Amino acid sequence: MSTSPDVLFEPFRVKSLTLKNRIVMAPMTRSFAQGGVPGEAHAAYYRRRAEGQVGLILSEGAVIERPNSHNDPGVPFFYGEALAGWKPVIDAVHAAGAAMGPQLWHTGSVKSLTADWEPEGPIESPSGLVKPGEVRGVAMSQEDIADSVAAWARAARDAQRLGYDTIEIHGAHGYLVDQFFWDGANARADRYGGASLGERARYAAEVVAAIRQAVGPDYPIILRVSQWKQQDLKARLAHTPGQMGDWLLPLVEAGVDVLHCSQRRFWTPEFPEIDGEAGLNFAGWAKKLTGAATISVGSVGLSGDFINVFSGERSTPTSLDGLVRRLERGEFDLIAVGRALITDPDWAIKVRAGDQQRLKPFAAEALAEFV
Repeated sequence: MSTSPDVLFEPFRVKSLTLKNRIVMAPMTRSFAQGGVPGEAHAAYYRRRAEGQVGLILSEGAVIERPNSHNDPGVPFFYGEALAGWKPVIDAVHAAGAAMGPQLWHTGSVKSLTADWEPEGPIESPSGLVKPGEVRGVAMSQEDIADSVAAWARAARDAQRLGYDTIEIHGAHGYLVDQFFWDGANARADRYGGASLGERARYAAEVVAAIRQAVGPDYPIILRVSQWKQQDLKARLAHTPGQMGDWLLPLVEAGVDVLHCSQRRFWTPEFPEIDGEAGLNFAGWAKKLTGAATISVGSVGLSGDFINVFSGERSTPTSLDGLVRRLERGEFDLIAVGRALITDPDWAIKVRAGDQQRLKPFAAEALAEFV
């Protein structure tokens, strides 16, 4: 007998953000924004997931106003004329009964996995490295850092002005913010580097604090973090709970309300040497150590993981019983769903109805469509 999915459909609130259920649409790059400007297709795409009863939609990564902050010509911007394109998106999502936040992004020195494209001009990162020993781009100056912090805050304030319910900072997967965290990409000798993870978290803490000042005390800030990097799938920032606390606590103290903890597989224990193979996952430990609300994510409802899509792996629907049990015991607060919602906007409706037979598989071909 399957476990009841009712816990997925309980309401949740953090500050001014009220959600009708615990299901989050994970941010997923789609690369259909011509000239960086979202259009009618974007409003329709996100509206369909709202109509499908997703509680919170996080947009694909939309980049802040910095030179070469994107690594793909189809990535949307979150500044300038693109802002007018984002207004119909949030209006459509609200009309369909969901909440939404843009994922604010800077790709740093990471090259796209799908686009064979190089920007003109310098690519910025903490130390001009994309991973240990591999140079790509230039190291950010103190002025670059200050200007980028201001750009993050400006984008967040624009999101609030447009009516978005929250924002998410992309601090994961080896992109700019995460490159500051990672000693493999951050070799700085100034206040934004350092031997400890807490020291290397300074840039992110300044970004969060600037956003908090821009949006006020009641507007929720989400930060996406990960141990793994696309440059190194086995990378780990925090090897112990103490190191994880040193990393994440200053960010929560700076103003983060929700930690979006990305794993390749949500059921993987973060520190099995402490609590065993059935122990807390990344989001569970982050919640325990910081007291912040957490979103878990990673291969929810489908076999395999997203990174394998690029090698042609096909994914099939899987049981949600383990996920439901983790939510019921309060290990984390929300669950983000990725590939399943690309293939099937009505995934949440089918899950609530117990309609397992109608859940759809996922194949890489779905990434070529924007429906």
